Amino acid sequence: MIIKSYELKKSLDKKINIFLLYGQNSELIDETLQKEIKPLFTKNSYNYDETEILSNKGAFEESVFNKSFFESEKLIIINRATDKILELIKDIREKEDNDLKIILKSGVLEKKSKLRSFFEKNNDLIIIPFYEDNHQTLMFFAQNFCKENKIKISTENINFILEKTKGNRLNLKNELKKIKSYSQSKISIEFDDLLRIISSSEDYKISELTDYCLAKNKRKTIKILNDNISSMEDNILILKSFLYKLKRLEKLKKEIKMNKNQDQVISSYKPTIFWKDKDMIKKQLSTLSINDIKSFIKKINTLELLIKKNSNIANEITNNFIFETIENANNFV
Repeated sequence: MIIKSYELKKSLDKKINIFLLYGQNSELIDETLQKEIKPLFTKNSYNYDETEILSNKGAFEESVFNKSFFESEKLIIINRATDKILELIKDIREKEDNDLKIILKSGVLEKKSKLRSFFEKNNDLIIIPFYEDNHQTLMFFAQNFCKENKIKISTENINFILEKTKGNRLNLKNELKKIKSYSQSKISIEFDDLLRIISSSEDYKISELTDYCLAKNKRKTIKILNDNISSMEDNILILKSFLYKLKRLEKLKKEIKMNKNQDQVISSYKPTIFWKDKDMIKKQLSTLSINDIKSFIKKINTLELLIKKNSNIANEITNNFIFETIENANNFV
């Protein structure tokens, strides 16, 4: 009987004892085992490899069906299962031992696989295919992780994390763990935080580049540009960094216009602006008018589409925008 992975937990309560988990997504298979199955068998869980079992079937069957006074239910996990183990599974199935749960783990099984066919045709067995992750499944995973750990983060920023981890569930889990640790001292996770948490040192230069450019510091902006050769992905990151900072400046400008007290507005801004960033933001606020900011936001949205369509000239497009932004700057500090 074929079921979906999210239905497994309910199926464990039924009188079904043998399960086959197969497919390309080994990370999701292992995650399902750790979260849904193993917690139910904390003491009586055993791992075997198919080759280990087939080399000594007698010893395996004896260990499986040996009833210890201290054991009630027993979980057996068989790794790298193939058609070779089918006859043994048939024998175990006939014994109908309700205290025994067997999980077979396998990679890709073609439709002609005898093991796969056997599980699909019998309603007292369960088979679950684990397909490769796509953007939707990883987004769902990341959103659930953030919700469970009370991490405030926008969908746009989750998308950025997915882009950086390139569709790899294990990489995504590792980055989310870093964000969880970082979030203990933060109310919410912003784009600049992500550049610090999950990106390389080269990516952190992107945050500095956009800061100095918006402050119209020619010397430092040009130095960062000259020291780093950007890829197409880097150019998209540069624009995203610009967009994040400009939207923050726009909001600050509007609040300052109402409040009149710049220092008070910056200090009370949410998410909190760190003290080391305050001077840079003040410089940007003095350099850019509200009309400049709105114009830049509109232009960046257009440039992102242009870069995606013309990746071969992405550096030229981004660099031209940066040079135009600092063109009339007098700050050579």
